[in-house]
Amino acid sequence: MSDLNDLSISDARDALRRGDFTAAELTAACLTAMEGAGALNAYAHPTPDIAQARAAAADDRLRTGDAPAMCGIPIGIKDLFCTEGVASQAASRILQGFRPPYESTVSRQLRDAGAVMLGKLNMDEFAMGSSNETSVYGPAVNPWKVDDRRLTPGGSSGGSAAAVAAGLCLGATGTDTGGSIRQPAAFTGTVGLKPTYGRCSRWGIVAFASSLDQAGPMTRTVRDAAIMLGAMAGHDPRDSTSADMAVPDFEAALTGDIRGKRIGIPTEYRMDGMPEEIEALWARGADWLRAAGAEVVDISLPHTKYALPAYYVIAPAEASSNLARYDGVRYGHRAALAQGDGITEMYEKTRAEGFGPEVQRRVMVGTYVLSAGFYDAYYNRARKVRTLIKRDFDLAFEAGVDAILTPTTPSAAFGLGEMAQVDPVQMYLNDIFTVPVNMAGLPGIAVPAGMDAQGLPLGLQLIGRPWEEGPLLALADVLETAAGFVSRPGKWW
Repeated sequence: MSDLNDLSISDARDALRRGDFTAAELTAACLTAMEGAGALNAYAHPTPDIAQARAAAADDRLRTGDAPAMCGIPIGIKDLFCTEGVASQAASRILQGFRPPYESTVSRQLRDAGAVMLGKLNMDEFAMGSSNETSVYGPAVNPWKVDDRRLTPGGSSGGSAAAVAAGLCLGATGTDTGGSIRQPAAFTGTVGLKPTYGRCSRWGIVAFASSLDQAGPMTRTVRDAAIMLGAMAGHDPRDSTSADMAVPDFEAALTGDIRGKRIGIPTEYRMDGMPEEIEALWARGADWLRAAGAEVVDISLPHTKYALPAYYVIAPAEASSNLARYDGVRYGHRAALAQGDGITEMYEKTRAEGFGPEVQRRVMVGTYVLSAGFYDAYYNRARKVRTLIKRDFDLAFEAGVDAILTPTTPSAAFGLGEMAQVDPVQMYLNDIFTVPVNMAGLPGIAVPAGMDAQGLPLGLQLIGRPWEEGPLLALADVLETAAGFVSRPGKWW
């Protein structure tokens, strides 16, 4: 039964109900796979004892015949989600030793649905990064390999993407502030769904940029994403940004019929220097949707070019405010002090030791743009640009477009160390196709759709109307079927 860990969530769910195997056996297969995958560095804090206990409880529920869809499904939880009694560091030294006495809403809902937590997954520190190289645990490694390089699995949900792609879990939670679910999914040949802002509670998730952060599922298939989102979503009165809306049956939306849907192709996403492989894949994606009965039309999103610079003002500004709470007083790391040091020195030394270079950079940028002399010139102006970006999408949807098709990333996965040391702006450009979705609060999904010349996966992105994850998943399901992407990384770890 060593291949149980390679099942999709939907196949495992159906097999568990038939009694083909138990949740305990399925969990054991994943734990065995985890033990042999140290080279990927995907799991920061494995929790085998918790996994075995939850699997046994899931089997009890399955025997009663009253088990939700996620019951008995082994998953990984990104280290950004607080999990009761389990280390929750956000991949940062400053939270070393922190074991929260509470559970995030999303991970609690998954637990209550019977999902089995295998452990906490590696990520970029405080979700700030696009390559998983800012983690205090060291980088997670992409299971895809085409030469002697170790490739990035993307970021910030790099551990989640690597674990799903390598069969170390059947699904994983991620968070997406500027592309941190969709970009890693594209780099690893997996599916990553960023729901509408407010669809999933942010309560108990370590905050990066509060007006942008959104949790979502990372899975092997679109159907799996629909199943997992159903367990993660829902109103939470503890989160003031959580939408008080019913959670539809997302899986039921996968009808395979998209006839009459209008798909927009934004002219502004055709950028100079885009690799021909990605341009060609984008065109094929449009053809696949057209062949399935959708109408493909050109649209304009004129403020797209301002999305990235506006994002890198707003996100650091919110981060500098959110991260002010990490001061070494109440929990986590505290620096050793010299005789005569006071409270100011304690704050300064603790934050200097506890935060890595990328987090420090963004905190300083954020503090700068919020300072009295620059607030209007930078932060307020970026907020106005954000309104214009959202208006572009609103106009497209008002004109009858049901979804928008774009590339997910401007390249396939690159080697660890190849970009981070050169120029941080080059790293930021990885999010050029994903950031506008967060700025507008829209749902977006990355679907594996092809391979580059080296044999690395490439993804396409579909952007949907707000609160219409069901129709978006239906389109993604058709795209996935047409692409026929079934490749998996060869095991080298």
